[in-house]
Amino acid sequence: MGITLDLPENIVKILQSRCANLPRFALESLALEAYRAEILTTAELQELLGYDTPYALDGFLKEHGVYLEYTPEELDREAENSRRLWRQRQKELQADDRQRRTG
Repeated sequence: MGITLDLPENIVKILQSRCANLPRFALESLALEAYRAEILTTAELQELLGYDTPYALDGFLKEHGVYLEYTPEELDREAENSRRLWRQRQKELQADDRQRRTG
């Protein structure tokens, strides 16, 4: 579905002179306000803006002074993922170190 905006010509000229991609600017503005108003979830926002990862969306939101809302369960899950990745990386580093010493 497409949305058409009828704007006064002088306003369009001002916006176009300051926005490299006016349609994208309008989409991002609408998306940010919908997220702030809790109309869209983070998953819906990510889909609407076409970001491949939650991290890309997080970067976009931070650039605009908006931060992801996490539930306690989501924070626990993120913390556990971080611990798991840290342990995995430590094993990789130890294996690399052993290989260098024996290689």
